[in-house]
Amino acid sequence: MSSDVVIAVENLSKCYQIYDQPRDRLKQFIYPRIQHALRLPVKQYYREFWALHDVSFTIKKGETLGVVGRNGSGKSTLLQMICGTLNPTHGQVHTQGRIAALLELGSGFNLEFTGRENVYMNATLLGLNTHEVDERFDDIVAFADIGDFVDQPVKTYSSGMFVRLAFAVIAHVDADILVIDEALAVGDVFFTQKCMRFLRDFMETGTVLFVSHDTASVKNLCNSALWLDKGNAIQYGAPKDICESYLQVMYEEQQGTSRSAQHATPVPRSQPAQTKRYDQRQQFLNCSNLRNDLQIFEFDPEATSFGLNGAKIISVEILNDKGDPLAWAIGGEVVTISIKAHAYEELDSPIIGFVVKDRLGQTLFGENTYLSFIDAPVSTQAGKTLQADFTFTMPILPVGDYAINVALANGTQEHHVQHHWIHDAVAFKSEATSASAGLVGIPMLHIDMQTESSVSPSAPSGTDS
Repeated sequence: MSSDVVIAVENLSKCYQIYDQPRDRLKQFIYPRIQHALRLPVKQYYREFWALHDVSFTIKKGETLGVVGRNGSGKSTLLQMICGTLNPTHGQVHTQGRIAALLELGSGFNLEFTGRENVYMNATLLGLNTHEVDERFDDIVAFADIGDFVDQPVKTYSSGMFVRLAFAVIAHVDADILVIDEALAVGDVFFTQKCMRFLRDFMETGTVLFVSHDTASVKNLCNSALWLDKGNAIQYGAPKDICESYLQVMYEEQQGTSRSAQHATPVPRSQPAQTKRYDQRQQFLNCSNLRNDLQIFEFDPEATSFGLNGAKIISVEILNDKGDPLAWAIGGEVVTISIKAHAYEELDSPIIGFVVKDRLGQTLFGENTYLSFIDAPVSTQAGKTLQADFTFTMPILPVGDYAINVALANGTQEHHVQHHWIHDAVAFKSEATSASAGLVGIPMLHIDMQTESSVSPSAPSGTDS
């Protein structure tokens, strides 16, 4: 095994024995031995199920491998054998370095123990001694952010709290290899953002094996990808190629490789074209019982931040075209992101900006004031308040959770002093959408579709009339 290879999987296979009835298990234990001793044909009382069959690949130090596939394709079985919690039927796994794994929810936790006791037990299993856990315990609890629940039995935890504590442990054990199995789908948007920031930092030097049904995150995070189906390795290579092939096959299995053309009655050209105009907000109002309990998107002044604090952001609002705070977003509508800051020292060339990210931390869009005021900087004296308003048409966002990072600096785009950067300053939810694909949708002005009468095309030559 090469020194730069940290995981080497060679012809890995796992077979399970499936018994139709409990008594067949006893028969399998006794009868084959008797049949063999009497030199009779040995009968098998079980069916074989190959969860994984002849899979091979290598991962080098610093690489991130994404594994995609449907439920039951063998992804979790593969990870368990790499982590050493499951023995292979055939083949070998070679690893170099400390492995920290976040597999199925609650794995490695004793439900009767408190969170504190589980932290010590889990960290010890991952190679830390008691003194090392003592030194890192406060950081682990701060990362998990579960408050006083750390001293409650974990059987009282929600699924999100389980993941918070489990991820916090593996983030602080100095692992060389991280193995993550779909766990980040459980946490809320703030915790998921925190985990993604940790993962991106870890990926600079460490190795990650990442299983997800979300092909967008695989393409965004991984250097290579493996596609498993029914225990077999279908394809291994670049994430973009793997994910596109995987999605194509999934679509063809559900919809078929082609669809028969539908014959429609021709519409005379003299008739006006039928146009579907988009009013996303009104459409949502008409099609749903709008909930009155939706919370206005509120600025979180306690969100994680950094900077030199020569100025501080004190307010972030998302407003509609009438200047009212929004409590829900759709897209295709005019909104304003208003950012206010207080200057504690003089700013001769302040820059205020924002970026909108999805729950995985992928940047969707953003803007700052630099180019708009490059010729006339809005200098601000100490003690004064500075406000920047960004008015734009909101892209159509798929239903889900999103967060806005905001920042204030002084200088130029290339050379500046970062005074205040806030992660997840505002979280918001897209409530409804017509976006059918991609990370963001296009606000359509209208959609036009029509058919015209025409002479039927001649039959291809050589075809009987």
